[in-house]
Amino acid sequence: MNAAYSRLAARFTRMATINEAAAVLGWDAATMMPEGGGAARGDQLAVLAGLAHGQLIAPEVADDLATAEAGETALDDWQTANLGLMRHAHTRANAVPPDLVEAQARANSACEKIWRTARQSGDFAMVRDHLAEVIRLVREQAAALAPALGLSPYDALMDGYQRGIGAGDVAPVFAAYESFLRDALPRAEAIQAARGAAVMPAGPFPAAVQEALCRRMSARAGLEAEHSRLDRSTHPFCGGTPTDVRITTRYNEADFSQSLMGVMHETGHALYERGLPAAYARQPVGEAGGMAAHESQSLIIEMQACRSDAYLAAMARELTASFGADPAFEGGNLARLLRHVERGFIRVDADEMTYPAHVILRFRLEQALIAGDLAVADLPGAWNDGMKGLLGVTPPNDTLGVLQDIHWYDGAVGYFPSYTLGAMAAAQLMAAARRALPDLDASLAQADLSPLVNWLRTNVHWQGNRLGFNDLLLAATGRKLDPSAFTAHLTARYLT
Repeated sequence: MNAAYSRLAARFTRMATINEAAAVLGWDAATMMPEGGGAARGDQLAVLAGLAHGQLIAPEVADDLATAEAGETALDDWQTANLGLMRHAHTRANAVPPDLVEAQARANSACEKIWRTARQSGDFAMVRDHLAEVIRLVREQAAALAPALGLSPYDALMDGYQRGIGAGDVAPVFAAYESFLRDALPRAEAIQAARGAAVMPAGPFPAAVQEALCRRMSARAGLEAEHSRLDRSTHPFCGGTPTDVRITTRYNEADFSQSLMGVMHETGHALYERGLPAAYARQPVGEAGGMAAHESQSLIIEMQACRSDAYLAAMARELTASFGADPAFEGGNLARLLRHVERGFIRVDADEMTYPAHVILRFRLEQALIAGDLAVADLPGAWNDGMKGLLGVTPPNDTLGVLQDIHWYDGAVGYFPSYTLGAMAAAQLMAAARRALPDLDASLAQADLSPLVNWLRTNVHWQGNRLGFNDLLLAATGRKLDPSAFTAHLTARYLT
């Protein structure tokens, strides 16, 4: 094998291992760490970020990249793709000064801890100055990345979450969806009203019983207990490493669906991590294909499969076994309950028709923040105005508004478009899976996701990061991203 490539592979393995340690520390900070550990944890994460960054910008990396790219010993297709991703990572890392990397890690950690308290009290002023510092550093990062990558500052941030997709690709897709929603949402509301409201299950639903149900359904979807954990956090997420996946949820004893559907969403993420090509573990090509690709995997499980009529019939049996008989657990009623369309305030609780509006709002606001057209102090008002314009509702407080998401407070700017791109890709992938698996509904009716997961293993998970987002969809479905698959899905589910 190309000796320079071998040295690079060893270096990237070491760097990935450092990042894995940081991932587990990040999970711990969100689930287990006592409040007083926040400052020290910020230092720990900053040092690890600096160590990983240092591995990537060491002078010998540039030499090895050049040698490997000109190497006489040929690389196979996977190694060639891996080398290209190494070059891209090196370009990004070299553009950002090490002191900025550590400063961002510290600022993000400090802001995220204060956000937790601010969110509970609905006090944006408590976290405003910390968020302003986070955004200042993100703008500095974007300004450094943009010329190195030949992209606009905001596109350079997007590139860190989904390679090859920029604001120019997303904006017309989102504009078209906003137009679709303007007509479709009132139609869906009228159809829903004519069918009558869902019967609410009696409850209460003890958190311990919900947790047992969540574990059982996640395991039936294929997530192995020996390689995963389920814990509680303020904001549900999937973290850890491909062999040690950590998923979280939150429990509401008046509503079992928040935890259960949240866990199935995070299980989709976890199954993707578990299905990545082990032969390329800790190499760029062995990672997930970006965050839009990742969201497609969570949403194909949660929205496409687990909210289907077939799966809801199986869920009805599981709910009865967990909480006792209740007419509200009948499959048709569950469909009305779990596919209820509503102009709500909270993104993570939104139905699949209105969810993209929440993402469109964040996409536009974070573009304005990075461009310097919106001050952090003005963010709550801009948020409320945007919600009124997109969904016709105004949050009554900042807990239900600008404080609801962790992402900006943790420095993740440019990530939000991935959610709706992922939803659109999930619909496209599910249509392809149904063509390939004509008996899929029979399996879903038994809460058996294995045929779908096996199809995803072959067509998405095992592909790792060797293909861009559009090429991954092209290989799996025969088309690059086609938003019409998503609107067709919504039309069939909500408008007929």
